[in-house]
Amino acid sequence: MPFRFPSGTVRLGVVTACALALTTLLGCSNGGGGGGDTATESATGPSTGGGTRITIQDFKFQPASLTVSAGAEVTVVNKDTTTHTVTASKGGSFDTGDIAPGKSATFTAPSKPGDFPYTCTIHPFMKGTLTVE
Repeated sequence: MPFRFPSGTVRLGVVTACALALTTLLGCSNGGGGGGDTATESATGPSTGGGTRITIQDFKFQPASLTVSAGAEVTVVNKDTTTHTVTASKGGSFDTGDIAPGKSATFTAPSKPGDFPYTCTIHPFMKGTLTVE
């Protein structure tokens, strides 16, 4: 004769399994961004006054074009699930180095005015422009 669980035990097991599955799915649904406080990969840390920020998400720089003052501190936050960089396309004016998922880095904008195109050296199709006034 096969063993049978009492019906209440089976229902409790099914409910518990569903609750665990739902908790796992909800816990993983934020795209790894962590939402908020992130460790920095730069020596100086992120700007704390709300400063100038570039967010990397969905393999895009947001905003793609940013205007800042000469010498401004720019914080880059990586909300993607892979490593990225923000690297000046010409002249080596700025380069964050690798920014791991969920981390941030800070760089100083060039001191001279102009347009400074940048890219992710890991994903060259990602492009943006920093305009310095």
